[in-house]
Amino acid sequence: MSIEKLEDMKKEYQTIENSLSDNTIISDTQKLKDLTKRRKEIYPVIEKYLCFERINKEILHIKEIIKTDDLEMVELAKEELKELEEKRNVLEKELEELLKVKDPLDKKDIIIEIRAAAGGDESALFVSELYRMYSRYAQNKGLKTEILEISSIGIGGVKEVVFTVEGESINSSGQGAYSFFKYESGTHRVQRVPETEASGRIHTSTVTVAVLVEPDDVEFSINHNDLKIDTYRAGGHGGQYLQKTDSAVRITHVPTNVVVACQDERSQLKNKLKAMKILKARLFDMVKKQQQQKIAMDRKKQIGTGDRSEKIRTYNFPQDRITEHRINENFHNIEMILDGDLDDIVNALKKIEIL
Repeated sequence: MSIEKLEDMKKEYQTIENSLSDNTIISDTQKLKDLTKRRKEIYPVIEKYLCFERINKEILHIKEIIKTDDLEMVELAKEELKELEEKRNVLEKELEELLKVKDPLDKKDIIIEIRAAAGGDESALFVSELYRMYSRYAQNKGLKTEILEISSIGIGGVKEVVFTVEGESINSSGQGAYSFFKYESGTHRVQRVPETEASGRIHTSTVTVAVLVEPDDVEFSINHNDLKIDTYRAGGHGGQYLQKTDSAVRITHVPTNVVVACQDERSQLKNKLKAMKILKARLFDMVKKQQQQKIAMDRKKQIGTGDRSEKIRTYNFPQDRITEHRINENFHNIEMILDGDLDDIVNALKKIEIL
């Protein structure tokens, strides 16, 4: 544990506290927001460090008592010293954990794209179930979700859904959407007997999941000269549901040929804003992967690329088993997990820092 680093953080915290009472800072909205955010980030560390310092002072005081000739006081002091040293050891471990270098993207908001792959209607039904699982999991963590684009089929399935997950966990300070969902990118395989299967034969279907970080404007920007924007009439179910105005938007990023289309909203502006949000996240994801390619080369050989084409998880309904292939570990109670209880799987992946 680095006392020097903790002292630096303590000084930084005090500086922030002083700044937040400065009228010039209060009038600067962005500066005030940045300082408040930083204070919230380091407060858990400062709180534990102040407790650690206080216990250290008590330990020094107790050790002085032990040097005295009062045998009764010495015995009591020895018992108290043991308790204080145990508390200090716990705090030291907790501080070491808090000081570990964290993924800088963990606090970011994300866009999740779930698409049906092999398996037809059964695959589309599982897209719907995964979307529900992720929505429930986000809700449990105090995160907000919003659908950007969805393509449903008549039997309750979904061919494709794109949605945002935003905010910070109500239970874990400094943990944003990406920290909980970053392990979900890849191919999810489901094995079960479809309701329409009279012979009881098990079908295997696949669904792909992509988790994209939402970049800040200062981190990543798009040259609007590189964009081709088309508007068109949104398709519906026909008749009264057919849009009568060109509200649908298709944006093409010409240099990369990445295309995003949105038609969920009746407003052309809202569709354009949603399309731009998805486009920016996809392009940022491409840049991020290119930057990490060299660093990840050695790790790739050991754990795979984590790309969408790779099978990362299998949901076996007949055996009530979920197999996480990246760590070769099984989890049970599929219904509970699909109801949003993903913590055991996520925590197991976090432990070995698979990404």
